[in-house]
Amino acid sequence: MVFGTIVSSPRSALSQQKILHLSKVYLENARKETDSEIILVLCHDTEVSLSQLKKAAKHTEDLILREGIATVYVDLGKVLDSHDHRVEAQAFYKKSEKWR
Repeated sequence: MVFGTIVSSPRSALSQQKILHLSKVYLENARKETDSEIILVLCHDTEVSLSQLKKAAKHTEDLILREGIATVYVDLGKVLDSHDHRVEAQAFYKKSEKWR
């Protein structure tokens, strides 16, 4: 195994913009995937990245970053909604509103 016993994610060393980009990568892969279990894992990874980003950007006035976060939350909701996870999708739609 290449990473051995690494417990923490190297995600923590990324800049806010890179974490946002990583979230978009997870989400784009979730859109392309056909296996529903893998889609949920990719959506979870998107949420974890957004959660980390949310903590780092909590008080940011960077409107581009805030809009990017809101957009990823909406897109995450759309992916979940399209796979019949409507309750979870609605939660992400609400989270998106806080970033606009």
